[in-house]
Amino acid sequence: MPRRARLALPGVPLHIIQRGNNRQACFFADEDYRFYLEWLGEYAAKTGCRIHAYVLMTNHVHLLLSAEAPEGAGGLMKALGQRYVQYVNRTYRRSGTLWEGRFRSCLTQEETYLLSCMRYIELNPVRAAMVSHPGNFRWSSYRANAQGDEDRLITPHPVYTSLAVEALDRCTAYRELFRHQLATGLVDEIRKATNGNFALGDHGFAAASAAAIGRRVTPGKSGRPRNVHERVSGILFD
Repeated sequence: MPRRARLALPGVPLHIIQRGNNRQACFFADEDYRFYLEWLGEYAAKTGCRIHAYVLMTNHVHLLLSAEAPEGAGGLMKALGQRYVQYVNRTYRRSGTLWEGRFRSCLTQEETYLLSCMRYIELNPVRAAMVSHPGNFRWSSYRANAQGDEDRLITPHPVYTSLAVEALDRCTAYRELFRHQLATGLVDEIRKATNGNFALGDHGFAAASAAAIGRRVTPGKSGRPRNVHERVSGILFD
C-alpha cells in the first residue's frame, strides 16, 4: 500500500517529529546540537520555512514551523537530514541510517492549538525528567520565547506576538502558560495527530484543510466500508 502523502498547506504551521532509528541517540556531544541548529537555520532560509519552536532531545527532534510552499518542510527536512547524517557518520566513523524513516507531522490550527503545541515541544525535557524546568534545558526555544534570549533561529508566530505589544510582556504572558501542566488528553491529541499525519484542530479546521488539500485529514474508520443496502442477519446497516 502506498504511503499517505504528507499534509501541508502554505503558511499553516506544522508540528514535526523526527526520531533516531530504533529510538537510538542522534546527538552525542554539544557540537552535534550546535551544528544541527546552524544547519536548520540555513536550510529553513533556503526553503522558505519559519521556525517558531523547537527542542532537540537525545534521540529525536521536535519542530514547529510554517512554510511558504507546501513542499517547503519536506525540502528542509531532507536537506538537513542528509547533511547531519553525513556529519555524524564522518565524525563518529559509523555508517548506515540515523533517522527512523520519514519524519512525522501534523497541520496545526493556529488559534486554538499553536501555543499548546509550543508548550508541548518545550516541555519535552521536563516530561522526560531531564530537567525540572524548561529554562534549564539548553537545546530548545523556551529561553527565546519565554525569557527573551536572542535566538536568530526563531521567527515569532503572529499568535505568539499577539500575547502582548511589548516583547517583555509577551515573554511574561508566555511564561504564565507554563504555570499549569498540559492536560493528558491534549498531550495524547497532539501525539496522535502528529504520528498519524492528521490535522490538529477543531472540525472547522479539519474541514477547511481537507477541502484545500483535496483528501481526508482525520483518522478514517477501520475495516471494509459498508454498503448502505448491506444486510447482516436481517439488520440494515447505514
